[in-house]
Amino acid sequence: MSDTPRLHTAGTSTTLLDRARDLRPLIEREAATAEAQGRLTTPVVDALHEAGLFGIWVPAPLGGAELSPRELLAVFEELSYADPSTGWVVMATTLENGTAGAYLGDDAVERIFKGPRMPLIAGQGTRPGTAVREDGGFRLSGQWGFASGMLHAQYAHSLGAVEGTDEVRIFITPLEDVKMLGNWDVLGLRATGSIDYSIDGAFVPESQTHIFTENEPLRGGAIYRLGVLDQALICHSGWALGVGRRLLDELICYAGARAGRPGQIADSDAFHADFARAEAKFRAAKALVLETWDDTERTLDSGRTLDVRQETMVRLALNHVTSTLAEVARFVYASGGTSALRDGLIQRLFRDVHAGTAHITSGPQVLQECGRELAGLAPDQSWMIFTLEA
Repeated sequence: MSDTPRLHTAGTSTTLLDRARDLRPLIEREAATAEAQGRLTTPVVDALHEAGLFGIWVPAPLGGAELSPRELLAVFEELSYADPSTGWVVMATTLENGTAGAYLGDDAVERIFKGPRMPLIAGQGTRPGTAVREDGGFRLSGQWGFASGMLHAQYAHSLGAVEGTDEVRIFITPLEDVKMLGNWDVLGLRATGSIDYSIDGAFVPESQTHIFTENEPLRGGAIYRLGVLDQALICHSGWALGVGRRLLDELICYAGARAGRPGQIADSDAFHADFARAEAKFRAAKALVLETWDDTERTLDSGRTLDVRQETMVRLALNHVTSTLAEVARFVYASGGTSALRDGLIQRLFRDVHAGTAHITSGPQVLQECGRELAGLAPDQSWMIFTLEA
């Protein structure tokens, strides 16, 4: 097991955040092309690699930056501000790169992380396929949906239930074992290449698998003691922060360009009040996210794991910022008039928000369970993914 109990602090987070910020002009220029082709463009993917941004979650012993939760939030916020699809691809692939590096066996890590570039791993961690144990590993079969970033990946990350047991594992397979189903025709996040895929009886060595709920890393520090699910909450929280801020900033530009013209929203008292409310709601939701992850970092850095209330709060903070983002998007779209209706940035942001907020991590069941725990109605229960159980 890893002998590094504390969060990793390499002093590189500011540099990586600056690199992400420096890529904004390129990402913005390429966004329309990426949307049309259903995947990020080659110049953007190459630039992300060159900036080291696909390694931000990979354990330091494997050459990654192994950023802390707050540092990851900042990078995802910056990239998602530039383009929601770019932020989504980076958050999804870096999560799966990082957890593979932390939890897979030594043989697998040697194979996967030996190249000059960080590998990109993409897939689906819900709705499991079926795995049959055999000598040295498993035979994996199944079909998975919404594999974020799959068109950019070299490996698939797939959830599978081991036949005849209660065991659920993550399986990492080379893309040659994957059949792409080519059905990414959606309202928003079109440039993420999040297609469905299937695997039919591929052999997966045991070292290329790990228990889904694993929270004791073989390499790397305390962030990996969150487990896969809680780490995924970092992804979606950072994404919501970036997209929400961009929506409000675009509305500021829209209103400012119309100042002084009769009948425009810039001169509307009602708009002024509504904008103030939207700004306050979004800033408050962001403050809850940052406060919650500050508390989480202190716990991890002390060598402890999260208690039930902290597990509740990381889920609640994501759920709240996600619902707030949806409110902000509706307000900005309605305020943008015909400019929002036509093809353009506000319209694309609106569509991307309503794709991203449909993710299972921010669903109504999670909110209900959070409320039950906060109200003291779940004594002696613990979080099992999205529900509280005794």
